[in-house]
Amino acid sequence: MENQEVITNTTQSEVVCKSCGSKLIYAPGTHSQKCEHCGALNEIAASTQVIEELDFERFVNNFHEESQQQDVVTVKCDACSAQTSFEANVVSGSCPFCGNPIVVASGTIHKNIQPKSLLPFAIDKKKALEMYSAWLKELWFAPGDLLQLATQEGKLTGMYIPYWTYDANTSTSYTGERGEDFTETEEYETTENGETVTRTRTITRTVWYPVSGHITNAFDDTLVIASRSLPKNNTQKLEPWDLEQLIPFDPGFLTGYKTECYQVDLKEGFEEAKSNMDDEIRNNVIADIGGTQQRIFVMNTTYTNITFKHILLPLWISAYRYQNKVYRFLINGRTGEVQGSRPYSWIKISLFILAVIAVIAMLIVIF
Repeated sequence: MENQEVITNTTQSEVVCKSCGSKLIYAPGTHSQKCEHCGALNEIAASTQVIEELDFERFVNNFHEESQQQDVVTVKCDACSAQTSFEANVVSGSCPFCGNPIVVASGTIHKNIQPKSLLPFAIDKKKALEMYSAWLKELWFAPGDLLQLATQEGKLTGMYIPYWTYDANTSTSYTGERGEDFTETEEYETTENGETVTRTRTITRTVWYPVSGHITNAFDDTLVIASRSLPKNNTQKLEPWDLEQLIPFDPGFLTGYKTECYQVDLKEGFEEAKSNMDDEIRNNVIADIGGTQQRIFVMNTTYTNITFKHILLPLWISAYRYQNKVYRFLINGRTGEVQGSRPYSWIKISLFILAVIAVIAMLIVIF
């Protein structure tokens, strides 16, 4: 679903201030771009476009004929394979996903599905840095130089991350068993004080009945991250996103920020969406079976009226290497939800354990 060719000396069009001609960047929480030189706000014109769900089957079958495509110039990180856009005239930098140095000597042009909507940043870099520093300072047993290393200039990057959302109607037929629990009293023998005695106890038994049935579900905006550069256990914990606030795509909201190109394509993303849908379908089947216990033997699901959106969601990301291992810190650029990984100082942990042992030994001697 992609065409690629390598190009060199790539540039991006500059967005300049109407007042002084200097470079503009998007100002989080607003509908304006801010001039880095004079501070003037340049409003981003409100779009009248309607955010539409696109037909999944038609798009998959006619990708090269569809009009919603764009040529995206990206630079690929040799360490983690993330594909990231860089600002105009930037010749070097670090990968926002793993911290690996990148020399922007050449780029690759991808023919990709164009994002049609996004959530702009609501939290600016200053606030994100405050959250990052507060999170680092609260870490127990962190290496002493971690705060200085992780908060170096340029270590916190605003990134738009690609996502897919999928809608679908599902129809599921199933077979299984319904278990009905009941209790009964039984006698048993046991030994007490060297003698065999008879006692009674209440036990629970289950009677199983064969069942079959059919259920339907309607799914709206099942979210799938289209990036392989971030650990899913962290990105999933950043949810929920306020997708009801999506606005039509406008490159003005991207100025001053990096954008990742999707690595999980449309078809692969839907397979993951189906896996996410399956959890809810299975719960609904269990509810439909009823009883006190349930067994599902076969579950066949068909998917119809499948539609999708390609969207961009904002994250503040810090990636740094500590003792040759990559650690990441993520902030939901809308809600401020924080997730991350961190190293431990085994020297501090060992000293703490020794101190605890010393305190215990002292208490034993005293008491």
